[in-house]
Amino acid sequence: MTADLFAADRRHVALDPGALLLGGFALDEAPRILAAIACIAARAPLRHLETPGGRRMSVAMTNCGEAGWVSDRSGYRYAAHDPLSGLPWGAMSPLFRDLAVRAALAAGFPGFAPDACLINRYEPGARLTLHQDKDEAFHTAPVVSVSLGVSATFLWGGQARGDKVRRHVLHHGDVVVWGGPARLTFHGIAPLPVDAHPLTGPLRYNLTFRQAR
Repeated sequence: MTADLFAADRRHVALDPGALLLGGFALDEAPRILAAIACIAARAPLRHLETPGGRRMSVAMTNCGEAGWVSDRSGYRYAAHDPLSGLPWGAMSPLFRDLAVRAALAAGFPGFAPDACLINRYEPGARLTLHQDKDEAFHTAPVVSVSLGVSATFLWGGQARGDKVRRHVLHHGDVVVWGGPARLTFHGIAPLPVDAHPLTGPLRYNLTFRQAR
């Protein structure tokens, strides 16, 4: 049973000091966000990146903003240009930036200035193993993560890979923000179940905003 099911109010579910689940925070913007994702993907198609170890990621990814997160045999890093086209990533829209800034503020992190938005597309069975978001130049700014489409199980661990993992279901429109003492918490997504959502069909989309540079 997931911890957030017992919360009387899912609008603010504390995961840890510095980490907050904002239930339904992005619901009003969801249709416009999904339309914007389609435009972003037309310029920089969603693709399955390769890990430094040569494994194909099950999650398809693209980016917008001044920097985009990429991975290949050379390692994990941020790049100003899409390696597929050589073009700069598309600009981050005011819609995206405003949502990320408001979510960070609601979680107690004023002054968030995201310059990178990683967009993930999950198909049934896709997953994201436990990891830390640590490729950014500084870790003083929070991470803002927006969930759209099919519900997924969010894996929330600790500061070491072997720490106990808690599970929280993320629904369409939920936003998770973590920073401060929780900034380098290990986290991931369990394999996406076979399900359907009226706006995305069998898919889940995740937007992760960061200050990369």
